[in-house]
Amino acid sequence: MTILGLTAVVLGVSLAAGFLGALTGLGGGVVIVPFLTLALGVDIRYAIGASLVSVIATSSGAASAYVKEGFSNIRVGMFLEVGTTLGAIAGAFLAAVVSPPVIAVVFGSVLIVNVFFSFAKHSDAPSPLPVPSDRLTARLRLDGEYPSLRGRVAYHVRRVPAGLGLMSVAGALSGLLGIGSGALKVIAMDRVMGIPFKVSTATSNFMIGVTAASSAGIYLHRGYIDPGLTMPVMLGVLAGSVLGTRVLVRTPTRHLRLLFDVVIFLLGVEMIFNGLTGKL
Repeated sequence: MTILGLTAVVLGVSLAAGFLGALTGLGGGVVIVPFLTLALGVDIRYAIGASLVSVIATSSGAASAYVKEGFSNIRVGMFLEVGTTLGAIAGAFLAAVVSPPVIAVVFGSVLIVNVFFSFAKHSDAPSPLPVPSDRLTARLRLDGEYPSLRGRVAYHVRRVPAGLGLMSVAGALSGLLGIGSGALKVIAMDRVMGIPFKVSTATSNFMIGVTAASSAGIYLHRGYIDPGLTMPVMLGVLAGSVLGTRVLVRTPTRHLRLLFDVVIFLLGVEMIFNGLTGKL
């Protein structure tokens, strides 16, 4: 395959990855890293470096549109980033003493179990208002509203400490395994904190860029970001993420949740496989 042909293939896959990342809040790395490493034989370190840049591109392209449309909850995102950052620091220290393959198998199992639970009774409706507001939610003014075909819909944020704890776990897994933590971020906001799925997805897109930016600096310093590989990845993901934001606004929540669960299931299988085969 020629360089031009290879660039076109990477650009096309990155476009699909950005589209999927914007719809699910997972970032384009869920697709980019497996494709580059398994299909094209790219060194995983360079694949992760390109993936981190793609996540930043997804966040830049999608988050700005979501903020403008009124879907992202900036207060929730900034607050929960504290837990993710502290967890990532702890994960970096634990990486020297904990076996990544074991963590990968556990993480993948948790994701798959979560998918099965999601098919149980679960309402897409936001938390009913008015409801008693806990002190932390009220003090931080985390409640919000988002646009819908029926007008503005208000929602109440619940179980903030539990959500913050899950964010810490997400950050620790990211530090241990070098993966994005968008999956647990969406799960924590949607299924633990009671934030509507579209708001969770939009807020996750805002958050993952902050997390990826700090990691990308390290990979850049170590020389693992190749401009020839990263540029088509970034351009494709950026275009896909912008397209994904427009589709999300008009797509029914149940369809988005089904897409999210399918991707999470495949991600869980991949994590277990990589852990058992020693690829992490």
